Amino acid sequence: MTTQSSSLDFAALERPSPQLLTYYLLASLLSGPAMVIVIPAMMIRYNTLRYRFEESGVRMQLGLLFRKEVVVAFRRIQDIHVSRNLVQRWLGIASVSIQTASGNATPEIVLEGMTDEDSVRDWLYERMRGARGQSSPSPTGEQAILSHQDSQADEVTMLLTGIRDNLAILAAQRGQRSDSGS
Repeated sequence: MTTQSSSLDFAALERPSPQLLTYYLLASLLSGPAMVIVIPAMMIRYNTLRYRFEESGVRMQLGLLFRKEVVVAFRRIQDIHVSRNLVQRWLGIASVSIQTASGNATPEIVLEGMTDEDSVRDWLYERMRGARGQSSPSPTGEQAILSHQDSQADEVTMLLTGIRDNLAILAAQRGQRSDSGS
């Protein structure tokens, strides 16, 4: 079974969709008289917004005067949410929120202006869970640890069962001695 994520080139996906600028401009119009400040701020935001999907995680860069760069390793990702409001659906874009266990209620990264959000989400889930799209999946580190722990638990169970059986034999032998001695 092939997923849609294989058709999307994540190495080339660095910029949000141009529809995001339209969304920013429409949202800025709702700010009323403050739109004189909000429109340039949104245009700067759109022009400086960059994403990079690397081998170890996702990087987002943003800002002109105050530069913000966030890097989230795939192993730190806890959950991924896709959201679209009415205007975003009309424009054909969505936001993909990446959350970590940082203790913060807000997402670590929000990938805005994604047109193929389901492929992005699926690709991130594959990386998050350690699946690399192999035809015969090898166990991930977590699976190998759990398998090892299961085998250790089996050994411990067998050892404890042997001890129990030996104690039962000893108790039966003591019971026979006390019966024969009286």
